[in-house]
Amino acid sequence: MEKRILGLDPGLATLGFGAIACELGQGRTGADKVSILDFGIIQTPAKQPMGDRLRTIYDDMQALVEQFQPDLVAAEKLFFYRMGNTILVAQARGVILLVLAQHNVPVVEYTPAQVKLALTGYGNAEKYDVQEAVAREFNLEKIPKPDDAADALAVALTAWFQAV
Repeated sequence: MEKRILGLDPGLATLGFGAIACELGQGRTGADKVSILDFGIIQTPAKQPMGDRLRTIYDDMQALVEQFQPDLVAAEKLFFYRMGNTILVAQARGVILLVLAQHNVPVVEYTPAQVKLALTGYGNAEKYDVQEAVAREFNLEKIPKPDDAADALAVALTAWFQAV
């Protein structure tokens, strides 16, 4: 049975997404399979009014959920040092959670350290090491770009690894 996971790297200016399809192997010799459905970013211009930026995120998240019909959404937990940036991203996160609640999609969250540990075995791994692990897991020749999309795929993989 296929399970679809939508990974998110929340942000206001750039929100990364990565949709994956996962299938548990059947029987003693069955192998688990995971593949990329799509990845990318949702961008909002800094000069746009806040309401317009949040509406863009709302509309694009609606489209992503309708397109991929995820069984689960995995999102990176907010972790910032600058309070002003945290508030802006929290507003975007609220819009994301609203869309997911409207579609009755369950959400799990992982800290950056949890994602690093799941993909590299080391909770303080460098970002590049995590991105290389993503490319390796999907047998890609290159690391997915932009970074926010690669991060979203890493979060989706973390959810998959936790479910297996």
